[in-house]
Amino acid sequence: MKYIDVSTWKRAMHCEVFRGSDRPQYCVTFKVDITNFLSGVKKRNFSFTFSFVYAVTKCANEIDEFRCRFVEGKPAIFETINTSFTYLEESTELFKVVNVPMQDRIEDYVVLAKKTEENQTEYFTSPMANDIYQFSPFPWVSYTHISHTESGKKDNATPLFDWGKFYEKDGRVCMPFSVQVHHSFVDGVHIGKLAEKLQCYLDSFE
Repeated sequence: MKYIDVSTWKRAMHCEVFRGSDRPQYCVTFKVDITNFLSGVKKRNFSFTFSFVYAVTKCANEIDEFRCRFVEGKPAIFETINTSFTYLEESTELFKVVNVPMQDRIEDYVVLAKKTEENQTEYFTSPMANDIYQFSPFPWVSYTHISHTESGKKDNATPLFDWGKFYEKDGRVCMPFSVQVHHSFVDGVHIGKLAEKLQCYLDSFE
C-alpha cells in the first residue's frame, strides 16, 4: 500500500467533491453472460461461487481505481486486493464471512477457498479489512436492482459485488451482477472497464 500524492493526483478534486456527499457510495447492476464460464467451471468440477469471486477479483485488480481506499483518512492505493465473501450454512440459513487471499491461478484459489470455508466454524472471524473486495451472492432471485445496508462510514471505499440467479435468454446463460463503489475513486467509466474485462474473461474461460 502507498499513499497517493494528492498534490499531483489528477483525481484529487473529484475525490473531495464526492467524499463530502451524504452517500458517496453508489451501485450499478448489469447482466453478464456466463455461458462459457459456467461450462468450463462444471468441467473442472470447481465451485461456481469460488470461481466467480476469483474472476471478478482478477479483473478488478487490473484497474487502479478499484484498488484505492482511504487509510487513516488519506487516499491510498493497494498493490493487490484480496477477497471476502459470504457463504450460507444451509442447516441454519445463516451466512459466515470467509476471507481468502487472492492467488495467481484460479485452481489454487478454488482449493484454498474451499479449504478455508470448510475449516471456518465462526460466522465472523475479524473486523473487515481494508484490502479486500466484498462479495455477497444473492442466487435466489434474478434481480434487476439491489441495495445494501449502510455502515454510515462515509470513507468506506471497499467495493461490494453481488450476483443473482442464472437465467436463460436466446440460448445463453445470463446472470445479474452488481457493483457498489465509492464515487471518490470509481466513476462509471471504470465500472465500464470492469464490465468489459470481466465479460472477456468469462467468454475466454476454457
